[in-house]
Amino acid sequence: MLIPWQELAADTLDRLIEAFVLREGTDYGDEEVNLADKVHHVRRQLEQGQVLIVYSQTEESVDLLTKQQYRHLAEQIAAQEADR
Repeated sequence: MLIPWQELAADTLDRLIEAFVLREGTDYGDEEVNLADKVHHVRRQLEQGQVLIVYSQTEESVDLLTKQQYRHLAEQIAAQEADR
């Protein structure tokens, strides 16, 4: 299930993005990028629709996925359901 980023409180959204950035260890090349800048970068991607907030009912978890990752996941789920 997709969760529109606009429906989250600003603090909640920031904490979700922070957890994602810290967990993913996002690579920004040779430059050191501080946490606030990383959070801002991911927030901008959310605003532009490049990154989506996805809630998994089976795992009871929330994650951030790129549009491509989401499409791939949706294709996998559809294939599994077709096999049933």
